[in-house]
Amino acid sequence: MTRPATHPIVQIKPLGFPWETLDPFLFCVYHDDAYPAANADMGPAASLAGRDIGQDFSRKDGWSMYHGEQVPGFPPHPHRGFETVTIARKGLIDHADSLGAQARFGQGDVQWLTTGKGIVHSEMFPLLKQDTPNPLELFQIWLNLPARSKMAEPYFTMFWSESIPRRVDSDAHGRTTEVTVIAGRLQDAGQEADQQALTPLAPPPDSWAAQLDADVAIWTLRMEPGAQWTLPPALGQGTRRSLYFFKGQSVSIAGQDVSIASAIELRADAEVLLANGNEVAEFLLLQGKPIGEPVVQYGPFVMNTQAEIAQTLADYRRTQFGGWSFDSAAPVHGRDPARFAIHPGGHEERPGAEASQTAPE
Repeated sequence: MTRPATHPIVQIKPLGFPWETLDPFLFCVYHDDAYPAANADMGPAASLAGRDIGQDFSRKDGWSMYHGEQVPGFPPHPHRGFETVTIARKGLIDHADSLGAQARFGQGDVQWLTTGKGIVHSEMFPLLKQDTPNPLELFQIWLNLPARSKMAEPYFTMFWSESIPRRVDSDAHGRTTEVTVIAGRLQDAGQEADQQALTPLAPPPDSWAAQLDADVAIWTLRMEPGAQWTLPPALGQGTRRSLYFFKGQSVSIAGQDVSIASAIELRADAEVLLANGNEVAEFLLLQGKPIGEPVVQYGPFVMNTQAEIAQTLADYRRTQFGGWSFDSAAPVHGRDPARFAIHPGGHEERPGAEASQTAPE
């Protein structure tokens, strides 16, 4: 289908795994696992027969073990040269890393991790409920770092769900659209800077998103059946924008019907009218000004040249990026569902509570 150059839609592609992204993003994965009730070891109380344990991406029975053997998830693995933004919509994620940090987060929390010069971390999905199912839903987004920041000190921050800005807009018929702003100021077209604009929490200091002119935005949208909402234009010049329609029956985007899960590249300088169909619809928006540098990736390492990849491999063999100080090769943080984060050095934070120095058992 040929569209005029001024049409808000650049292209539409069906969603795959992982989701294709535009610079400055590297890719996005969406996990939606219908885990059953838990066993005594915080794994699924179900047979694991027929699964390639340690490498199970089968979605057999609606869920996967991934690289986990007893508990689903991703045991320790290294990264260098980019950032992970993990949006935990349902379920719990247990984090541990080679800096000695650990965290349990979920229920709408976001973890933003700058891997920088190198980190090893694990991401396990403990199942705590033994009498009901344990659904898990999350996005993990890889955001590139510019060359000047690829060897920055590793850093992670928690955006607790209670602190993440959200706005609910009603259309002329009272049908609502909820916008959750993880990165990037939400400001309607023609709006004065201080009128109802949603300002996000601060990203890590070395992030591309910390550059004011990078125009990075990460939003989720949830539209009621029949709702209409106008996506405002990006704030900067040269920004690229993708809208991912991942849940719902059908929507109209700038007058074009979309009825399958799709990645829609939009002109970032244009307003776009979204009109939902007869079921709740959900979207993820990713946008940003391209970094515009060479990308050389080798598995979990993302640098600018092959020589830097070779140096990364040598560095990892020599240092293990700090090694692993936990007793378990796939740590989980007990049966207490309370969310927390313990940063390198021992500083602890919890959502809605004063920090303490005591880690959970």
